Amino acid sequence: MFTAELTFECYQDTTIDAVDGAITQLIDALRYNGQILGREFPTSMDDGVFITRVVCPEEESLHPRNHSSIVEKRLQNLSEAGLLAPKIRLTGMDLHSDNTDPCQHPEWQVLYTHYLSTCSPLRCGEHLAPIPLYKIPNPKADDHQALLRWQVDWSSTDELQMHGTTLQQACSDVLTDINSPLNNTGWQLAKNIEQQTNIPTYYYLYHLADKTETESDVKTEPRCCPSCGDEWKLTTPLHGIFDFKCEPCRLLSNLPW
Repeated sequence: MFTAELTFECYQDTTIDAVDGAITQLIDALRYNGQILGREFPTSMDDGVFITRVVCPEEESLHPRNHSSIVEKRLQNLSEAGLLAPKIRLTGMDLHSDNTDPCQHPEWQVLYTHYLSTCSPLRCGEHLAPIPLYKIPNPKADDHQALLRWQVDWSSTDELQMHGTTLQQACSDVLTDINSPLNNTGWQLAKNIEQQTNIPTYYYLYHLADKTETESDVKTEPRCCPSCGDEWKLTTPLHGIFDFKCEPCRLLSNLPW
């Protein structure tokens, strides 16, 4: 991942509210197109110049060829707020982010996230590295807002159950139940991505040990695919995370840890 600065300059008299609204709308569009990552984008002001700091998946993430139609529209709307198109300055590599997937055409991919992740939830099956969302076809809504909102819901639920102080059992149930609204949404999003990309796309189903299970039970439990009921235990775990894989159902899961 790379850090960058977007500098917005005023070319006519305007108001703070107008500038703030126009920049916010553009940043939202870039985020929902996968060109920038995260949820917080600090913006500073200095003598009519506004600077927004962002994190991008790649060095050329903000190149116009990656823009969606919504991003293009938000760029055009800047002039209504008295702003010029932003000047982009790449400031360096982000040392605390995952590296973007190097594959041009992954053989398979997986929808996978966790409570610490801010990068793309779509991962290459071979490297488990994030795939920038602007590299996959836009859905009918012309951005990936539904996918990113699902990611926020999943990571927030995961954080609550990891901390174990508030709604731990309720959140654990939501994450592990294939029929929960959260997993239904994610699984359908994975299916939609497969249709859009023609690349096998799996959904990661999180699994936690039941409080009554012993360590021996966890290691030997005879789990079957929760969708079709077939055996799906892998001989060798994938990426040290996925112990189960059902190809027909496009599901991955893990032994509890």
